[in-house]
Amino acid sequence: MPHKELFDLVVTSPPYNIGKEYESHQEFKIYLDWQADIIGRILPLLKKSGSICWQVGNYVENGTIWPLDVELAPIFRSLGMQLRNRIVWKFGHGLHSRKRFSGRYEVILWFTATDRYKFNLDAVRIPAKYPGKKHYKGPKVGQYSGHPLGKNPEDVWEIPNVKSNHIEKTVHPCQFPVGLIERLVLSMTDENDLVFDPFAGVCSTGVAAAIHNRSFWGCDISPEYIGIGRKRLEEAITKVVRYRPHDKPIYDPSLSKLSLPSNQTTRLDLR
Repeated sequence: MPHKELFDLVVTSPPYNIGKEYESHQEFKIYLDWQADIIGRILPLLKKSGSICWQVGNYVENGTIWPLDVELAPIFRSLGMQLRNRIVWKFGHGLHSRKRFSGRYEVILWFTATDRYKFNLDAVRIPAKYPGKKHYKGPKVGQYSGHPLGKNPEDVWEIPNVKSNHIEKTVHPCQFPVGLIERLVLSMTDENDLVFDPFAGVCSTGVAAAIHNRSFWGCDISPEYIGIGRKRLEEAITKVVRYRPHDKPIYDPSLSKLSLPSNQTTRLDLR
């Protein structure tokens, strides 16, 4: 890889050091040193106007959790990076814990190298809660008070994670949803920009990039994942890939019969 500024956006979700099939469990300090080495190699390849987004969860050891964003943020700071957002990704499904509250969120650390970074908010606005709200006093009295394109998604995003019945599910055990990356790609890059994922897996980052006419580079140690990722990229380029968009409304579980007590479900079935 040429040693020059290449990337407009780096997005990845590295191994969490929890013993998944694609990683070897390491002593925690060795794991952090390994991450620091990788981050240090990537940052010189990031454009001055670029962003880097590191999506992480928790490292768990003997029932104790270590939030990886807390451990990794000082590494980025020591390398001169500026934290723009700590984005909380909230989702509804996962393992149920019996000795602590069940974890239902992970974190995206968004860093930039300078103050001259790209941020296209209008590309990712979501519907306003009260689109009909108007100014009730002042020079704009009677005019709509919200932005006509919608509101800022804020820094807590509820996007379903990829489980067995998800439209994007592959063999990868920790696949992140395209919609999560789609919002980053749309807001932090322009068309034809270059997006890089150093832990590409089955190329969810690449799918989000290709759908919106960005270029993508990625790498992974698994030939199986690379094969699946290549197929998904081809489908994304030809606009036939199946994915859940970032702005699709969250399903309301109260609409399902499964949310009713068993006696009510029975009565509904008999009608």
